[in-house]
Amino acid sequence: MQTSHLTAILIEDDPDLARAIQAGLGDEGIAVQWFDQTTSARSACMRPDTDVIILDRMLPGQNGMEFLKSLRDQRMTIPVILLTALGTVEDRVTGLREGADDYLVKPFSMRELTARIQALSRRSQRIEGPLLTYGPLRLELTTRRAFREGKELGLSPTELTLLELFMRRPEQVLTRGMLCEQLWDSSWEGETNVIEVHINRLRGKIDRPFAFPLIHTVRGKGYTLTESPPS
Repeated sequence: MQTSHLTAILIEDDPDLARAIQAGLGDEGIAVQWFDQTTSARSACMRPDTDVIILDRMLPGQNGMEFLKSLRDQRMTIPVILLTALGTVEDRVTGLREGADDYLVKPFSMRELTARIQALSRRSQRIEGPLLTYGPLRLELTTRRAFREGKELGLSPTELTLLELFMRRPEQVLTRGMLCEQLWDSSWEGETNVIEVHINRLRGKIDRPFAFPLIHTVRGKGYTLTESPPS
C-alpha cells in the first residue's frame, strides 16, 4: 500500500539489489531513479525535486564517500542515506562526518529503509512557521536556510534539524538521548557518539568561523545553545 509521494535517487552497482529497492520503495509510493555509478548520477542529485539520495558506499570508480563529500562541498543539502556492508561504529562515524544524514547496514529490511526515508523527508521539508531567531542566529523554517550574522551557513538537513531543536529550546540542556529521539524517532541502537559527530559538524559551521561559540557542552548532561557559557 502506498504511503508516500517522494522521489529518491539510488546509486548502487548491484543490479539485483537495486531492482529490489526500486520495487520495494515503489510499493510505498517512493519513485526511485537508479544509477550504477556516481558519474551519471551527479546531475540528478542536484535536481530540486529529489527528496533523498540512497548511496552505496562501495562503488566502482569514485566511491560513495568521495562522491558524498563532493556533493556537500558544493553545498548540496538533500538528505543522504549511506548503504554499506561496513557496520562498525567507526564506519558509521566516518560516514556521518563526510556528510551522511543516516546510515543503513546491509542486509536491511525494506520497511526500515522506507521509514528512514520518510523520517528524513519530514525533517527536511517541515514547514511550521516563518522564522526562528536567537542572538545572531536566524533560521528560516519555510526555506530551511540558516544564517549567523547575516552569513548563510549551508547546513545539511540533519544539521538544520539539530539547530532547530536548539533554537526552540535556547538556554536549556538537551541530553544526547533527547537529541537521538528527535533525530531518529528512537535511540541510535544505544550508541550516542553519533550525536557528538553531528554536533561537531554543526559547531564547525555556526561557531568556529565566528568570534564566540553558541553551542556548549554541559559535562555529564548534554548540550545547550546560549550566548552565556554555562558555569
